Amino acid sequence: MTLDEDDRQRRLPAGRKAQLAAYVAEAGQVTVSALAERFGVSIDTIRRDLDQLSADGVLVRTYGGAVSQATLSRVDRAVDVRLKMEEREKEKIAVLAASLVKDGSIIMINGGTTTLAVARNLRNHRDLTVVTNSLLVPPALPPSAVRDVYVFGGAVRTLTLATIGPVSFRASDGSELDISCDLALIGVGAVSTAGYTTSNLAEAAMMREMISRSARVAILADSSKFDRRLFAQVSELGGADFLVTDSTPPPDLLDALTENGVELITPETLEGTPEAGQDPQ
Repeated sequence: MTLDEDDRQRRLPAGRKAQLAAYVAEAGQVTVSALAERFGVSIDTIRRDLDQLSADGVLVRTYGGAVSQATLSRVDRAVDVRLKMEEREKEKIAVLAASLVKDGSIIMINGGTTTLAVARNLRNHRDLTVVTNSLLVPPALPPSAVRDVYVFGGAVRTLTLATIGPVSFRASDGSELDISCDLALIGVGAVSTAGYTTSNLAEAAMMREMISRSARVAILADSSKFDRRLFAQVSELGGADFLVTDSTPPPDLLDALTENGVELITPETLEGTPEAGQDPQ
């Protein structure tokens, strides 16, 4: 292709989008202004192209630009990026997970975009005590749903806007207060026959402690996380009572879940279940 032919193709939407997608894949992360300059079109045009490519699953749209899918698979993702990923799947999971929460119960929620969606879906609940390490969960909770909200202290990971530290609180005299909850809602980065894993060691330790302090545990993970294993182990499969997800796992993982007594909850299982927040009759 000559330079003139290349320039003409750039001005055609289909050709421009194909070259744009290839460029983002090569660069990893780009800004709207840089793309507009490179391709000789307006910022609004680039924004529309990126929105379409994001909808097609070619890349992930971020504030002011885009990130390639390949880059996302290599790095620990920031909250603003993860909020754009698998949005529909996370919303399905959030509705399902909210149906496990009983009015008047104490729930523990770890930091993450899937668990953040659950917090927003508790609008029909009442008298909940919520304990979390997420800085985003408290303002997302419907005020009518909660009685008390507590946030664990410790260092804050700005990448995830979640705290890292002990799953505990201290009395005024410095002694540790023992805590426990009815249900832990734990979002993880990967699910395999080996168990549940995440990318950060400190977060894994905190999630493991949340699980140990909970009467029931629901692991939340969309289907893109199946048959993957990340750096830090959170728990073996049997450490959870439920796996809440958007679709049925592959056969080997499904068999392993069954063998470990983990109840699978998908959108298909929602039909006929009691109204969210209510005990079965």
